[in-house]
Amino acid sequence: MSLELRDIHKHFGPVRANDGINLTVEAGTMHGLLGENGAGKSTLMKVLSGFHAPDSGEIILDGTQIRASSPQDAIGHGIGMLHQDPLVFLPFSVIDNFLMQSPGGLRLNRRSARRQFEEVCERFQFSLDPSASTRSLTVGERQQLEIARLLWLGARVLILDEPTTGISAPQRVKLFATLRALAEEGMSVIFVSHKLEEVEELCQRVTVMRQGKVVGHAEMPTPASQLVEMMFGAPVQVEAAQPIELGDSLLRVKDLSVKERLLSIEALSVDVRAGEVIGLAGLGGSGQNTFMRAVAGLVSPAGGEINLDGKQIAGLPYRDLLDVGIQYLPAGRLEEGLVQGLSITEHFVLSNPDTPFFVDWDTAAEHAATAVTANFIKGRADSNAEELSGGNMQRLLLAMLRPRLRLLMMEHPTRGLDIESANWVWSQLLKRREDGTAIIFASVDLDELLRYSNRILVFFSGKVISEVNASDTDVEELGFLIGGKVRENQ
Repeated sequence: MSLELRDIHKHFGPVRANDGINLTVEAGTMHGLLGENGAGKSTLMKVLSGFHAPDSGEIILDGTQIRASSPQDAIGHGIGMLHQDPLVFLPFSVIDNFLMQSPGGLRLNRRSARRQFEEVCERFQFSLDPSASTRSLTVGERQQLEIARLLWLGARVLILDEPTTGISAPQRVKLFATLRALAEEGMSVIFVSHKLEEVEELCQRVTVMRQGKVVGHAEMPTPASQLVEMMFGAPVQVEAAQPIELGDSLLRVKDLSVKERLLSIEALSVDVRAGEVIGLAGLGGSGQNTFMRAVAGLVSPAGGEINLDGKQIAGLPYRDLLDVGIQYLPAGRLEEGLVQGLSITEHFVLSNPDTPFFVDWDTAAEHAATAVTANFIKGRADSNAEELSGGNMQRLLLAMLRPRLRLLMMEHPTRGLDIESANWVWSQLLKRREDGTAIIFASVDLDELLRYSNRILVFFSGKVISEVNASDTDVEELGFLIGGKVRENQ
């Protein structure tokens, strides 16, 4: 299907998320959509896929104007969207998720649907057990499940919003192979990403957005520097962390054991010094996040010791650990870090331990407005959390951190962020490191791990199988270690 968006407008109050967007996607092509966080990319794709109704404008599909007032309407027209966090129901089985939005209703032939599911999986070499719990799937496998469901429902235009965030290198290879196969069959694929190297690898044409408008188009290949300048209006340089002198031992973990759902961590030990940055690498579900949650008091250890400044803290609740200077930021910004329906002002009130019982809301709004400006958050003090882009949610979370921390732990600190936003995030983190704050972070971005870490711990199946100095390794070796292997030439 060929697709054309004509003069699309979408406002949220005074914010012009889409301001007269025109976009054409040819059938059988992969079209990249680039732009900084808050440029309006996700809003535009949600308009196209029926999650938002446009204030004005037209959607033309194969020469016919359509209206999609819901995702179900959109998929009925052949438009499906794979979100950054796949829309799956974790308590349900794989096959039950596959059947969501099925037109068969109560008379659905489950045996026939299961056979069709297996046919789609075989066609694209997806290894999915239809009887498995969706909760047990990795992010990459949940993506495969959602792609299979959208194709079964008849999608001919497939939108992917930051699809490589949180998936492993092998899953990325499989995803790209699937997208190429779909384009060869005549589908239109819209690939929304901040990763220029992925857009260069996949897309034939690119559209760049900035501040709610289309600022340019480019045929690929186009130099990355030119695309970056189109995105931000100026060149952007990625700055590496500067070495600092580390302090004394701060965190000591000895023989830590944790049991969480299907994963067990056994006898894990690590020492972390003040001002040190520790990167955690590994495939999804290998234990990195479980380890951090145990240190943060969100998961109770089954055994072992966790000492901060020589004091035993294992088993203490998160609230008590906040008071001694430990804070944790999850990957799920809106699911775990923020509260839907609450404004930026209300978030600052909730996160401030010194907030009085009776809140002076006028003063609170002034403080929030100041923080919005100081942290370059594209929003207002009265904006609700869910109205922000992913990058602005991350800026809000960092702005809410307590001023003096001993240990900060983060899952995927720059997940889904553009180059400029990622630079800003790390500038804030490294300032804290200079004050003696130790940082532990998990990431699937190997370049990020190598650029900012002092040491990298490689997790595999609940164990730390390797510890390397970031300055002594490279992306290739780290990739081998994450897969549980050693580079052959060593």
